[in-house]
Amino acid sequence: MIEEVIKIHDRHSAEIKVGFVARKKKKDNLFSFNIWMFLPGSLDINRHTYSKADFYRDTKSNIRLITPVYILRDIAEGGNSCFTYLEKSFTALASSPTRTHRTAYEYQIKMFLSILKSSLREEVSHISAAADSDLDYLVYNFIMYTSRIAERYRALYKIINVPTIDTPMMEVFRYGDEFMSNTIEFHCFRLIRNLKKRNPEQIMQQQTSLSGLIEQEISYRQEKNYPVASLHNRRNNNDLIYRLSTLKKYAESHLFLNVDKRKDGILIEQLLYSLAAGISMIFATVVAFSVQQKFGNLTMPLFVALVVSYMLKDRIKDFARYYFAHKLGSRYFDHKIKMKIRHQPIGWERESMDFISPNKVPPEISKTRNRTLFFNSNSAVNTEKVLLYRTRMYINRKKLDQSNSYTIEGVNSIIRFNVLQLMRNMDNAEFPLYCPDEKEGYQVVYGDKLYYINLVIQKQHDEQRALQRYRIGISRKGIQHIEKF
Repeated sequence: MIEEVIKIHDRHSAEIKVGFVARKKKKDNLFSFNIWMFLPGSLDINRHTYSKADFYRDTKSNIRLITPVYILRDIAEGGNSCFTYLEKSFTALASSPTRTHRTAYEYQIKMFLSILKSSLREEVSHISAAADSDLDYLVYNFIMYTSRIAERYRALYKIINVPTIDTPMMEVFRYGDEFMSNTIEFHCFRLIRNLKKRNPEQIMQQQTSLSGLIEQEISYRQEKNYPVASLHNRRNNNDLIYRLSTLKKYAESHLFLNVDKRKDGILIEQLLYSLAAGISMIFATVVAFSVQQKFGNLTMPLFVALVVSYMLKDRIKDFARYYFAHKLGSRYFDHKIKMKIRHQPIGWERESMDFISPNKVPPEISKTRNRTLFFNSNSAVNTEKVLLYRTRMYINRKKLDQSNSYTIEGVNSIIRFNVLQLMRNMDNAEFPLYCPDEKEGYQVVYGDKLYYINLVIQKQHDEQRALQRYRIGISRKGIQHIEKF
């Protein structure tokens, strides 16, 4: 199964998070994920102005494991939760601080933090959408389970507070403790904000309870000399933001896969280029032999024939290379990425980008695009350029299961696309409009001049065949909104 989420990452970047979920009973899982990007002709983005190198420079992609799914209650009270693995790794490290045990200890802390962060996020989303009658007990349980989880993690300190544990390993525990506290605080604030949007007057009791948990975590961090946000010290907050970003990268580093990215089809490409050189050489040799046989050696016709054949040889070579490269591009991909977990291969991904002629766009893609024109379709105002980004993903379910003690559903491919180069030919963002005014005769008002980039997502895995359309509204100021149709 393939699932995608598209959102605004920042003013100039859109993020596409694609989840490739491998079937548990199927060893070989092959996925196909294509993004058909319809670009307004006025942006002047085409194969001559926007190369593959430009596209991949604007595209940043990461591949990471899908975080195992646990509900908050199971983490806090479940007998087979993260704490089972945590306690086992803590005890093993305290008894025998070998390299293997140190690695396992650090890995289990990072996995616990990732699972907790994901569970808190899902719990907050669930409570935010719940009925008013359910809020009291849902918020109560949220606070109770979250507090219980923090207590259980901090109680593990007694296991490693022994002479065999050195300072670096103790710091790993502290990093986890600080990240956990900040994560709890952030999601409490997020829950308060979401509930306030519904009815500020009716959630005062829940807000008070959540604020109590926030104050508890702030006091704990101050006691442990962990940095906290300040109302009046901007430099302190700058340092805190940097620290939070570093802790986040550290806590989630175990989920990112080791990748080996290389150009795809190198051997075939070189063989075809050699064939192109051979064809041009055959032409030059045939011309030389034919003229020599007819006019003899050291004659003027032979001299002219050799010069002309040499001139045409390079053109034939270049033409043949272009022809083979075009044919190669339609069958092979730009890059092949090998995915590994601790040097153990679990699959691969291939990616490619090309501009497609509008008349070669499949009918089902055009129908999903559902383009409505104000003018005749032949008008230059309404011309669009079509960019196709193709992805093929292969996951070996057996090797994925063997690589982890947790059940991993699959991998996430996170693609961030920067739109700055698409904005270079845009008009000013603010566009003046005129409204009648009784006193002055007219009044000037402003609106944003938007350019719309339509995306058609094409997904294929086993029986899944799905198309989904998105529309990104961009102005000279950056990305304004993303709509799903």
